[in-house]
Amino acid sequence: MHPSLARRQLNGLVPPKIATPRLVSGNSGGGLDPLVDFYSKLPKGRAPSRFGGIKGRFFAGKNASAGPALAIIGGIFLIGYTLDYQMHLKHHKNNAH
Repeated sequence: MHPSLARRQLNGLVPPKIATPRLVSGNSGGGLDPLVDFYSKLPKGRAPSRFGGIKGRFFAGKNASAGPALAIIGGIFLIGYTLDYQMHLKHHKNNAH
């Protein structure tokens, strides 16, 4: 295996300062100790899911609540009702005589 081919194949998999072509293409496994040491320090298992923004603040985690969504729906309803009522009054104002 050519060193450039090994470097190209391992480019996205292994950090570049650890996986040099000399270490990867060698016949003995002793040169891979820095690589094994690096990966043994990484955390095991799945990464914790993180939510950002509004979703993370109100709808995920231990403080999850539908309160903000209900407040927005109620606010839109009140604004719409107020506009509709004002239009209703405007159209009936001329017929009151």
